Amino acid sequence: MQRHLTITPSPHVRDRASTKNIMQEVCLALAPAGIASVILFGAAALKLICFSVLTCVLTEYLYQLITGHKSTVGDWSAVVTGLMLAYNLPATAPWWIPVVGGVIAILLVKQMFGGIGSNFMNPALTARAVLFISWGGLVASYPNTVYCGGVDTISSATPLALMAADPSQVKFMDLLLGNVPGILGETCKIALLLGGAYLIIRQIIDWRIPACFIGTVFVLYLLTSGFNFELAVKEIFAGGLMLGAFFMATDYATCPLSRKGRILMGLGCGIFTFVIRAYANYPEGTSFAILFMNVLTPLIDRYTMPKCFGEVKKHA
Repeated sequence: MQRHLTITPSPHVRDRASTKNIMQEVCLALAPAGIASVILFGAAALKLICFSVLTCVLTEYLYQLITGHKSTVGDWSAVVTGLMLAYNLPATAPWWIPVVGGVIAILLVKQMFGGIGSNFMNPALTARAVLFISWGGLVASYPNTVYCGGVDTISSATPLALMAADPSQVKFMDLLLGNVPGILGETCKIALLLGGAYLIIRQIIDWRIPACFIGTVFVLYLLTSGFNFELAVKEIFAGGLMLGAFFMATDYATCPLSRKGRILMGLGCGIFTFVIRAYANYPEGTSFAILFMNVLTPLIDRYTMPKCFGEVKKHA
């Protein structure tokens, strides 16, 4: 019979997972898309990835060194931000674009709001939005792959723009393999599906967000196109939808905490993406849709978080 009862404060359920381990697994999941980008776009892709990651890591280290804060470079979150920023850039972007973007992402979006977990918007997407507004000609120039005319040949017609005119111009296998104009991380869908499946199986991300995100876009295009199944399938495989659904909308710091909230997050991202793609002048809406929902996350959490047992509603 036990004679001594030890009482300790919560939490009583512990997990071996740490921020460092989670970020390393995200990097591993992003690796196939990075390898595919180098194969499809050549050395230019590798150069941008290196500049972006190094800038993010160095910016975080120097900021915390100057301000006297404990260094968090070892948690790999800056590496993930650098990869995500690079994956949202075209191979033709000059080297200083990821440098400027990395400083914006880490310094202005992440560290100025308190560091990892305190930012209310995705750092890489916010930096990309600022770069797009400031240097749209450089960030929105989508090059062909090395197997389709070469990276030096600029193509202003992305798969989404081509499908808006005639869906038959875009082949499904080209979308699947990534042999289409686009940014580094969005083209090869096989690589993104492998990475996304890995994160879901490892329970690093909640499947509800990407499933609701991609499913909403598919259903809306199916309904508005007169049940054109081919068009709806191509729409979910074109552009940055899968990159955003698996790797950016699921960011721990900027997505809702509850299961209901994450379902709403996916639905909202899907609706905003569809509206921007179908009715706005800009053919791609994934990045802005995720940012919109990032801003709404605190409101979603407020109304979807489960109430504590025995909690009494407060009256004004």
